[in-house]
Amino acid sequence: MSRFLRTLVLTLFVTGCGSAEYSAPRDLDNACSIVSQRPNYLDAMQRTEARWGVPVPVQMATIYQESKFIGNARTPHQFALGVIPMGRQSSAYGYSQALDGTWDDYRKATGKRFAKRDDIDDATDFMGWYMNLSEERLGIPKTDAERQYLAYHEGRTGYARGSYRQKGWLMRVAGEVAQRAVVYDAQLVSCGVR
Repeated sequence: MSRFLRTLVLTLFVTGCGSAEYSAPRDLDNACSIVSQRPNYLDAMQRTEARWGVPVPVQMATIYQESKFIGNARTPHQFALGVIPMGRQSSAYGYSQALDGTWDDYRKATGKRFAKRDDIDDATDFMGWYMNLSEERLGIPKTDAERQYLAYHEGRTGYARGSYRQKGWLMRVAGEVAQRAVVYDAQLVSCGVR
């Protein structure tokens, strides 16, 4: 085999090994389907539940709302005059849609210098860390998907100020997150995962 062909085959092999699964699983309304398609998601969420105490259904409902389980999800671009690109709405990225600054805080606090937002293990651990602090600082139980989501979306300072109260759409979305967590929990029980 020629040197060029060996190099090409090796490059394709290495590239294939390093590629990540960023697409969403099918049937996002069925927790059992999600975990059967992506058992590594369940493993990551169970480790987060064991470490931080955030129930798997709360994590799943939050990830559904934030990224629809798309590992490299980003916020949409903003445009001036409808055509001039002005950058993204925020620095939110990955499964958890963590902002740059909050992600940096997480990496410093946990010592996970190489954690990546598009890695399900790191993203769920981040959510566990964040929600654990929301319980410690704001008194929000980790099982309270609605209030945890409000603090997650608004930031703990915004939540403490009550900024969400002026956002009817956000209150509705937080209610949907809570309902989805209940549905996911029942589904996970029915398929023997919980």
